Amino acid sequence: MNEKIIREYLDYLKYQKNYSNYTVNSYKNDILEFFDYLSSEGLNYKNIEYSDIRFYLVFLNEKKKDTNNSISRKLSSLRGFYKYLANQNIIKTNVFSLVKGPKKSKKLPRYFEYNELEELFNVSDKRSPLGQRNALIIELLYATGVRIGELVNIKIKDIDLNRRCILILGKGNKERYVTYGEYCQEALNLYLNDGYKNLSLQKNEYLLLNNRGGQLTERGVRFILDEVIKKTSIKKKISPHMIRHSFATHLLNEGCDLLTVQKLLGHESIKATQIYTHVTTERLKEVYYNSFPRAKIDKK
Repeated sequence: MNEKIIREYLDYLKYQKNYSNYTVNSYKNDILEFFDYLSSEGLNYKNIEYSDIRFYLVFLNEKKKDTNNSISRKLSSLRGFYKYLANQNIIKTNVFSLVKGPKKSKKLPRYFEYNELEELFNVSDKRSPLGQRNALIIELLYATGVRIGELVNIKIKDIDLNRRCILILGKGNKERYVTYGEYCQEALNLYLNDGYKNLSLQKNEYLLLNNRGGQLTERGVRFILDEVIKKTSIKKKISPHMIRHSFATHLLNEGCDLLTVQKLLGHESIKATQIYTHVTTERLKEVYYNSFPRAKIDKK
């Protein structure tokens, strides 16, 4: 019974809420971990009380040594799950709605510097179909700031080559257009006219394909990026979201306003975009101290 309700909830997240596979798997792991805890304590998920949740938080904090951010994420997953249970009349009340998580530590988004991105752009062998595809992945992620789930679901028909824009299906099935520049256009044209034709043996409708001609998955993109960065001198761990962070940070550094960045990223709320202002503030301070003549005392 437990497995059935969890599976139904995950299907709800995937097909009705349009969550990415990565997000759905995160929810799954959080819920399964909670059910394991309930089993070890002899508790039924339908009858838990507020005090049971508090003891679970103590378990996460003291036994598992989870960070505040990790605990907050797990609470959010379980709060959503129990809201679903309440809406389905499986439980009477959502006790998780009464629980506040620990304060999240403010963690600034990690991003690549301009020179690091240039190194990433130049790694792939553009003479091969897979090399052309890999180069396009990095160009698209940086040029548009799309999420990985949005990236792998781009179809050929979504691309307007004349206007240099792409129709993106974002979170909650919300559509938006993203634009791209000349460097990305060059990578896209090369791939479409060469690499894509070699990979798309069955005329696949998706833009990014694997070596068998099927749609490239999110996991496939992460693997490709891991392999790409190994060929560079960069010592940072790479992820699609880190390139998205770079897109937003560099726009703000160059004077783009926050509302425009919000729309380009597909954020519903400006709050989600405001974290990047902390990064750019640090950048402004760096420029100020290096450029303003009376910022530092000359000790010579």
